[in-house]
Amino acid sequence: MSFPLTTRRQALKTGVVGIAAALARPEFVFPAQDDEEELVPFLNVPRTQPNRLDWETLSDWITPQDQVFSVQHYGTPEFDPAEFKLEIAGLVDRPKTLTMDDVRALPKQDQLMTLECSGNGASNGFMNAIYNSKWSGTPLVSLLKACGIQDKAKEIVFIGVDRKEEKLREGTERELTFEVPFGRSMSMEDVMAKQPLLAYQRNGEPLETRNGAPLRLIVPGWYGIANVKWLRRIEVRDTRYMGRYMARDYVTVRGEKRGGEVVFVETSVNKINLKSIIARVTSRPAVDGLVPAKAYGAVWSDGTDIAKVEVKVDDGSWREARLDAEPRAEFCWIFFSIDLGNLKPGKHTVVSRAIDVNGRVQPSRDDDEIALKKTYWEAYQQWPREFELEA
Repeated sequence: MSFPLTTRRQALKTGVVGIAAALARPEFVFPAQDDEEELVPFLNVPRTQPNRLDWETLSDWITPQDQVFSVQHYGTPEFDPAEFKLEIAGLVDRPKTLTMDDVRALPKQDQLMTLECSGNGASNGFMNAIYNSKWSGTPLVSLLKACGIQDKAKEIVFIGVDRKEEKLREGTERELTFEVPFGRSMSMEDVMAKQPLLAYQRNGEPLETRNGAPLRLIVPGWYGIANVKWLRRIEVRDTRYMGRYMARDYVTVRGEKRGGEVVFVETSVNKINLKSIIARVTSRPAVDGLVPAKAYGAVWSDGTDIAKVEVKVDDGSWREARLDAEPRAEFCWIFFSIDLGNLKPGKHTVVSRAIDVNGRVQPSRDDDEIALKKTYWEAYQQWPREFELEA
């Protein structure tokens, strides 16, 4: 069964070109798609819940707010935004406490970025925790330099307003209960390389509370967990920060084959992995009993350039898809399309794989780096999609 598409073809007439146009928020998606094509629903996939990306109805390169996901590990905090202040402390010569008016008075910068939950794609019911945005705020590094970073500084810790009671060694004689704020950290080297933003706007509008208002961290090319919301304190340290969401949760446990044994290695979740997805399949009326079909999708990474995307139908060979030339931005998804040819009526499977300029290939579920992974996070495997065509 298929149904008509809802698209914004009028926007194609505006002639969106390049990064400058991308900053102007283009209002179209999958420009290779024709109005006469009909959407073919995927099988065995639940309909998208509110505040999640709906790939089948998405109509903007920049994701509309009603399709933006949010995850709160300590709940959404309640506080008076008018009383909000940002502290910068630790190994700096000139600690600062800033109001939001102070922050807004600092130099402003835009950052285009696709933000993804690291668990996105871990199951059929959680495949849409990703969105694309233009964030606006002030550069973190400039502010840190204004505070005078001391030579022995090694780690930058980001603390949110949200808090929760945690337990260590639960159920033992040494059980310890304490209340902690949500926090994540980055090495000084990573901060300088990634140039994070202290963001207070999304797509030119103030952040919504669920997305971290009034201020949040934006780290280009890193998973959502690193982009701390409700940011209230930045600490410069000379030691590693080992909070729950650095040392115990959001730690990937992966087996590595070494000789005749498998050794499990734990790594903290940070940069986004190379990934692609078939977002939708369309069809046209059957010709001589066969159904013309096309596929559309998206590919993204940590900012590493994409060389190509390949697509396979059923047990066929991999074929190269066409990457949209525009809009493009370093840390944003790229859309692609491919003619699947004239297919027999019935059920089919389609899957994509991304390849970056370094030759890195998006792995399948059977590849060791996915098959030997024991944890939920970093779900970047190839994502087969099933659909059914009718003559």
